[in-house]
Parts: sequence; C-alpha cells; structure tokens
Amino acid sequence: MTQQPSLIAACQSEGHTIFEKLQLATAFLRDQGVGEAKENAELLLLHVLKLERAQLLLQWQELFPANRLEEWGACLERKGNGEPIQYITSEAWFYGRRFAVSPAVLIPRPETELLVEAVLERTSQWAEASLHVLDVGTGSGAIAVTLQAERLSWNVIASDLSHDALAQAKLNAGQHEVLDKMSWVQGDLLQPFRTADALKHNENIIDVLISNPPYIPESDMEGLQREVKDYEPHLALVGGKDGLDPYRAMIDTIAELPNKPRLVAFELGIHQPAIVADLLRSLHAWDEVSIITDYAGIDRHVLAIRS
Repeated sequence: MTQQPSLIAACQSEGHTIFEKLQLATAFLRDQGVGEAKENAELLLLHVLKLERAQLLLQWQELFPANRLEEWGACLERKGNGEPIQYITSEAWFYGRRFAVSPAVLIPRPETELLVEAVLERTSQWAEASLHVLDVGTGSGAIAVTLQAERLSWNVIASDLSHDALAQAKLNAGQHEVLDKMSWVQGDLLQPFRTADALKHNENIIDVLISNPPYIPESDMEGLQREVKDYEPHLALVGGKDGLDPYRAMIDTIAELPNKPRLVAFELGIHQPAIVADLLRSLHAWDEVSIITDYAGIDRHVLAIRS
C-alpha cells in the first residue's frame, strides 16, 4: 500500500494549482490547531505570491509557481507553530495604514484604533491648531505615527524603553512621511519627563498624553494564546502582578507636574479601566474622566479631559 504524503509535504510539492494549494494549506493549518485556518492560508498565499486578493481570484486555476514553494512551505510551518501572521508577513494594518512589524514590537490591535479615534474627536474642537502630543510606549509607532499623519500641524513625541521598538517606529514614520515632524525619546514610561521642563517641546507643555502600555497581569501570561505568549515581546505585555504598575507609575509622575496634560488617554485590559479612572479622578485635574468600550462591548479605554 502506497503511503500518503504528509500535508506539509503535499503543500510543498509541485503540480498543484493555487486553489489546490489553498485547500492543502487550510487542512495543514487546521491540523496544527490554527484558528481561522483558511483565512490565514489565504493571507500567506497573498504574501508569498505578491498578489492582491482580486488578482489571486483570477489565478486560482494556474499552477503554483515552483520557485515559490520553498518560501511557501517555510511560511506555513511558521504559522503551524503558532507564529502570528503579522510577524511572518512583517506587516499589520492600523487605521487604514500599513505598518511594518517585527517580534520587537506588539502587533497593533483594532481596538486601539478606537483610542486614536477618541483623541482625534475630543481635540477637534480645541482652538489650538498645533498640539503637543506624547505617546508613551510607542512600540511600532502605530498610535504616534497615525496621530501625526492625521494631524500634520501637531507635534508628536514617541517614547519607548526599547531601542529596537523605537527603530521600528521610526521606520514606520518614514514610510508614512512624518519622520522629520516627530520627536523620539528612549526611556521607561514617564521617567524621562519627570519635570515640567522635560515635558516641554518647542517651549510648549504637552497637551495630550496617550499610552497603551503593558497591562497583562503576570498570572495571566500562561493562559494567553500561543501566538501572544510565545511570540510577542513580554516586555510590552506584562504590567506587574495585577497589570496596573505602568498606570500607577505614570499617574504618580503626572501628579508631580505643575502643568498636567489637558487630555490623558489610556488603553487597558479587562476589568482595569474603572480602577485607573478612579486613580485619575483622585488628582482632581480634569473635568471629565470617561470609559470607552471596544468592539466587543468590553471597557477598554479611559479618557481624562480638561475643557
């Protein structure tokens, strides 16, 4: 009896159409426990074949090019091991823009777009055309670069503890043609900005502080999806025992400042926003402290605003 080839071997063998390769890859990824197997297989096809989806649909019945089989197999094995598709393709989409990502930074999440949207909306009625904005823990630069690209008159500072993350953010700023408009600071949370003089840019106090820092409690790490636990940088994930250490540290620093930001915007994990909202209210520095829910109806963001 002839032994049937393994799924991964079949995925890498010659003589299949592109559509047949999609079917084989879907079966392989599903067998490896990968969720949304077909969607992931299709994204890898687009990446390896350098096609847009409309082009892929037109080429379903064409033979899969032999010179792409090695790369195709390697990508499938990486995805089969649980690696995020964004790290394999080296890109992620955020607020309608393509961002380069690597294992040095977290993958931008759709819910973070809501935080950006809230900041843009809440500042739209402010009289000042040129606001000074600080994004703490910028990672890929998704928040900072988006805000700068959406509001070219703003002055955006992006900070991060990681040198590699700042390099990735600068790469993205360059791709979106805002690199020279932005400022960059390496340091831990608000430590580089502990004095009023340090929290100045072009002689103006920071108007908006925005941050999506590490917020996962230490005890929750083992229960995370393998795509997150095994591949995304733990430095950007874990926020201490209860996940709130970065927020406490930033709020303590804000409390010391004689000139506090007019708007503070934080992203948080589940069950955390109400706690951080109360911490911000205790400073009595803002007229309104509100909580924004994400696409799943989960409390996700906190905004503190001074009119």
